[in-house]
Amino acid sequence: MSAREALVQDWLAGSPWAAWQHSPITGDASARRYLRLTDPTGGTVILMDAPPDLCGSQNRFAQMADHLRGLGLAAPEVLAFDDTLGVMVLEDLGPTDFARHLRHTPQDERPLYEAGVDVLKAIGAAPPPSGLDVMTPQVGGAMIDLAFDWAAQDDSASLRQDITAILTRLLQSVSPAPATLSLRDFHAENLIWRPEQAGGLRIGLLDFQDAFVTHPAYDLASLLRDARRDVDPSLVAPLLARLGPDHTAAFHIMAVQRNLRILGIFNRLARRDAKPGYLALVPRVRAHLATDLRTPYLAPLAPLVDHAFGLNIGAA
Repeated sequence: MSAREALVQDWLAGSPWAAWQHSPITGDASARRYLRLTDPTGGTVILMDAPPDLCGSQNRFAQMADHLRGLGLAAPEVLAFDDTLGVMVLEDLGPTDFARHLRHTPQDERPLYEAGVDVLKAIGAAPPPSGLDVMTPQVGGAMIDLAFDWAAQDDSASLRQDITAILTRLLQSVSPAPATLSLRDFHAENLIWRPEQAGGLRIGLLDFQDAFVTHPAYDLASLLRDARRDVDPSLVAPLLARLGPDHTAAFHIMAVQRNLRILGIFNRLARRDAKPGYLALVPRVRAHLATDLRTPYLAPLAPLVDHAFGLNIGAA
């Protein structure tokens, strides 16, 4: 047992969950660790272990959970929280995320994703909490630096500057004044399917501590250009229409911005952080980039990104 694990065990020993059984559950790309705690009657809660020196404060997660619950959505209730130690006990929203459900019941893809878009509409209908970072066009352009640092075949300064400048202009054209809350990692493994519930409570929400303010199409791009599973491409048009009018250009531009950054993050996780499993996801991310760069909205950017990252965009 590591020193960190012993510290968490000592904290649990003084909690109401001291005698509950522990089982690890899949985490995210961060240093956070998750355990499902189960009592003898089958009741469960989730333990989040977020070392403060690696993960920072988890106050934002607790605040965002309160905000989402205030909108009538299913974010987990925080049952106990020690921010100094970096330990949080959360309501367990259920064991079955979208990805797991759809592996067994693929015919449910459209209704699940429609329900996901309805959650995005509910989030977007309310003002975002104060104090969040805002993805202005300039911030969005700068966020793709990771792609050049870790994934580019040509990372020359001039090419980096040209791509960043054009992407910034494209973001300015569709999102000059961002005003919508984005959960930022709104994808199938972070959405818990709860069909026994009604309305927005059918979807449990996870991994929203990095929420920021951006365009309403950003989280739809996260959902439909998922790095971890293939989504039926025929769903894009109806789900865009369900989200609202005139989001098509923004969807494709946000998808390229997001996936360039993810391309850098996954390569960094593999090469710097010794997590080679992320390399298995890179081909899908590259395919998403090629798909969106082929649209007319990205025409000024496509040949430059193709050259920098070797996406072979012309091979549709």
